Amino acid sequence: MKFLIDNAISHFVAEELTKLGHDAIHVRDIGIQHAKDEVIFNAAFDSNRTIITADTDFSFLLSVWRKNKPSVITFRKGAESNPFEQVALLKLNLSNDVFDAIENESIIIIEPFRMRIRPLPLG
Repeated sequence: MKFLIDNAISHFVAEELTKLGHDAIHVRDIGIQHAKDEVIFNAAFDSNRTIITADTDFSFLLSVWRKNKPSVITFRKGAESNPFEQVALLKLNLSNDVFDAIENESIIIIEPFRMRIRPLPLG
């Protein structure tokens, strides 16, 4: 799986996903850590990567974009700030169902005690 880790998420998450065998890069790895969300969104779209973020603005962009890509994983409700918990939640939730949802273009919302999957386009 290919991931683009947003600046709202620690570089540690990209490192740990890479150790798990995923192709994960952080926005700072490609020099767009200070870029607007639209730039990050387009970088993920162009490189066919799923965005991992704690920034809910990407959900808004998806609703305006009205396209099926990129898939986005958003941490919410207490899972936004702790990179160790984020990695643990990803390990727990990155299953075949989530991989299928990503491949079929979705937004995946991960909270400490639940996960929601919404197919794209939104709205």
